[in-house]
Amino acid sequence: MRIPSFRSRWLASLALALCLCVPGLAARAAAADDVQPAMATSAPAAAPAAPADASPADASPADAPAAEAAAADGAAAAPAGDAQALADAAAATDEGTRGLDEQIQGLKKQVVDLNKDLFVLEEELLFPANTQVAVFVSMDVGDFFGLDSVTLKIDDKDVSNYLYTPRETAALLKGGVQRLYVGNLKAGEHELVAFFAGKGPNERDYRRGASIRFEKGIGAKYLELKITDKVRRQQPEFEIRDWE
Repeated sequence: MRIPSFRSRWLASLALALCLCVPGLAARAAAADDVQPAMATSAPAAAPAAPADASPADASPADAPAAEAAAADGAAAAPAGDAQALADAAAATDEGTRGLDEQIQGLKKQVVDLNKDLFVLEEELLFPANTQVAVFVSMDVGDFFGLDSVTLKIDDKDVSNYLYTPRETAALLKGGVQRLYVGNLKAGEHELVAFFAGKGPNERDYRRGASIRFEKGIGAKYLELKITDKVRRQQPEFEIRDWE
């Protein structure tokens, strides 16, 4: 029989020792596994409180909706404030524009009144009342004559030649009166001759004349060229009236 060597006996002893120690190590490992879940379960209850100066990034997930709602309220309040500021600025601009428009309208009215005063003053200077003579044109009905032009002569001198537009003729037919001529004449006897040209009955070219002798005294003199229809003759009639 072979006697085991010293090395073989040492290895056998080491194996026996490991067999005896392994059950103890397994028990310790099981106990450690039981302790770790218990610690993990009780850890949240023992978690430290968050610092008072913690930033929003350190807040817990449960606080996130409240923070987002507060941010949304702040964002909504900011545009509302901006809109109110814009509305106030627009209202102020409108008031300023309205005030400027009123000032412009006032200035326009003053300019118109000033022009009227200057026109009257100019006429008084150019055509004094003691030498002034004015000639007016009017129409009545106008079924038998369409006015195109009027030529005026005073003391054999051409003083006016006026061409009418359809719009001006329509205004005369509606009752308008046109001041055709204004000038100066010395006191004494004078003659006025007027020539009327236009379309007569059946759209034929029509030309007629009328004349009047008048006395120019002290003060302004006013004469009227009146065009009327002669129904009985189916022709126009032209006359000159002296406004005493």
